[in-house]
Amino acid sequence: MNNSLSQMLMNYSPLIVLFVVGWFFGARHERQHLAQLAISEKSLSHIIVSTERFYQPVLADNTQGELVLGSVVIAQDYFKMVIARVSSIFGKNLTTYETLLARARREALVRMRTQAQAKGYNHIYGLRLEVSNINQLGSMVEAIAYGTAVVTDEQT
Repeated sequence: MNNSLSQMLMNYSPLIVLFVVGWFFGARHERQHLAQLAISEKSLSHIIVSTERFYQPVLADNTQGELVLGSVVIAQDYFKMVIARVSSIFGKNLTTYETLLARARREALVRMRTQAQAKGYNHIYGLRLEVSNINQLGSMVEAIAYGTAVVTDEQT
């Protein structure tokens, strides 16, 4: 009995170690990405974003609207996907998918605001977000944020 337990531990310990190491580095990368997103969102907060379609901002003289967009493809680490598959069997909320979608949306908005800032715009209206799965496993999503960027006389 003792021999079979030690044999089983020797066989499966590399798998367990790799799983724990992968989980650690995946979680660390996600935390770093969320921290970087928070910094970027704060630095771009002066660009006003509105989801209203028919909103008419007070435009500055001699300015026209221009389409700006941000797109991103984000993949979830496979270790979290294993946990999500097990959770889905029991009908639990799939928080790994929720965080993946939230990160993708936030990153797309940051990239859209960055493009607007680079072109000298201070207001985006008519914002639309689209998110779609890239692969059948659901571990990769593409998020696209787009809207009309303008220069306005309005102050925040």
